[in-house]
This record gives sequence, C-alpha cells and structure tokens, in this order.
Amino acid sequence: MFAYVVRRVLATIPVMGVVAVFVFALLRLTPGDPAIMIAGDIATEADIAAIRAKLGLDEALHIQFATWMWGLLRGDLGISIFSNLPVSRLIGQRLEPTLALTVTALILAVSIAVPMGVVAAWKAGTWIDTAVMSFAVLGFSVPVFVLGFVLILVFSLSLDWLPVQGYTPIREGFVPFLRNIILPSVALGVIYAALIARITRATMLDVLAQDYIRTAEAKGLATDQVLLGHALKNASVPIVTVIGIGIALLISGAIVTETVFAIPGLGRLTVDGILKRDYPIIQGMVLLFSGVYVLINLLVDLSYMFLDPRIRY
Repeated sequence: MFAYVVRRVLATIPVMGVVAVFVFALLRLTPGDPAIMIAGDIATEADIAAIRAKLGLDEALHIQFATWMWGLLRGDLGISIFSNLPVSRLIGQRLEPTLALTVTALILAVSIAVPMGVVAAWKAGTWIDTAVMSFAVLGFSVPVFVLGFVLILVFSLSLDWLPVQGYTPIREGFVPFLRNIILPSVALGVIYAALIARITRATMLDVLAQDYIRTAEAKGLATDQVLLGHALKNASVPIVTVIGIGIALLISGAIVTETVFAIPGLGRLTVDGILKRDYPIIQGMVLLFSGVYVLINLLVDLSYMFLDPRIRY
C-alpha cells in the first residue's frame, strides 16, 4: 500500500504541472490587460507601459512563466497586482469562511442524501421512491444562485428568521455562526445531496437484487441489519466515489454561493481576481482548488481498501 500511495502522490506532480501551464497560458491569451485597469481611463500610453514594466508584463511569456514557476517551487504564489499583498496571505485570510461553508454543506448533504437513497431503494416503486427521485431531479436542475435567492426571500426577507448575507466566525459564537452559515450551506448542499441520493438509490437497487441479500432475508435478519449491515456496506464503494467526485460541485458552487450571500471566502476572492485580471490570485486559486480535488480523489482511492477488503493495491 505504501508503494501505491507514493506512486499516486508522485503522479499528482505532472497533473499540477499541466494545470499550471494551462492556467498561465489561458490567462494571457484572453483579452484584457491589468495594466490598463490599474492605470485608469485617463492614463497615457507611457503610464500603461510603466505599469506593465513594473509588473513584469512586458517580458516574454516564457520568462514570465519561468519566474512564476520558480517562485511556486519555493512556496511563493506571487504578489497580488491590485492589493500588493502576498497571494498566500490573502488565501489564509479567506480560507475559514470557505472551509466552514464546504464542510457544513458536505455534512448536510451526506447525512441527508445517503438515508434518502437507501430508503428510496428499499421502497422502490412507492410514493417514497417517487418523492426522493423528484427531489433528486429538482435539486440537481435548479441552479445554486436561484435556490440561494429563494432561501433568502423566504427565510430572511419574509420570515425574518435568518440574516440575509454575511459571515460570522465560529470563535465569535456558535449560534451566530450557525445563523449565517445555514442558508448558504443548504443552497450549496442541495445540489450535492441530489447527486448522492440518485447514485445511492441506483447502487442499492443493484445490491438488493443480489442472492446474498435474499439469503440474509430468508435467515430472518431484521430489515435494518439487511439494509445497513449487508446492502449499504457492499454499495459503499460507488457511493464514496461519487462523494469524492462531487467535491468539484462544492468547489464550483462555493464561488457562486459566496457571491450570493456576500461571504468573504475564497470564492469571492476568485471572482474579484477574475474581474480585475489579477493574474497571481487567479493562478493561485486554480492551483489550490486543483490540489484539493487531486487530494480528495487520492483519499477516495485509499478508502476503497477499508470499505472492500477484496481491493488490494
């Protein structure tokens, strides 16, 4: 297993390298110039040229890329063009809200979706199954920003139960933290839960049709023992797989959710960087999100060995 882990970790290096090249090239081939945005509308060509020289944007692309990669290998993500602060510091300042949002949405989605999928498969063909599948189809079809605005309209503006926007750190009190995080977590978690519920139901239906399930039922085992001890245990690998793959939904959805609910997290930082064409911020954020996704997939692969003893690397 140790050799497999080492191989997988080493395999992430060329993947991240390809991501770095792609992001660097894509940003500089798209229209727009941060020097013009910094200089303003009344700036002269000499002013813009001076800013480009200060930022190093007048150098050849391969020199810019080599400079950036050298700093990246030393753990330096660069300096923000507009705030003039290290990108790593900006990420550290915005990390907590995004981490709180994604973890809360993940816990909420998994704790709701897996039981729903199991019950839907157990009651296949009934109104319960229809209700669960309707939720799954509707939840996966509604954009996160639409659901976010609906939640704000109902629970914040109409009922006045929860704040409209903002974020309260957990160190300032768990109740204020929960009041601010619950609506964006629900908005983000519903789409994720819909995906997990559909896959859980489909996988459980396949497992429940196996001979060993009928044998367990014929032996007189209780329903919960059959569903949880036999069926869900053997269906866990595909479910964990889709949970890991769905992390991409959380990452992309967090950007939109933080914008809707005015949460000062990494999503807002990414949007601001894109609007201002702040190259170092965009590059740092894409690399961070890519690294998290690669790490999650590695952990999912390693979890297979514990979920299914037949799997060995």
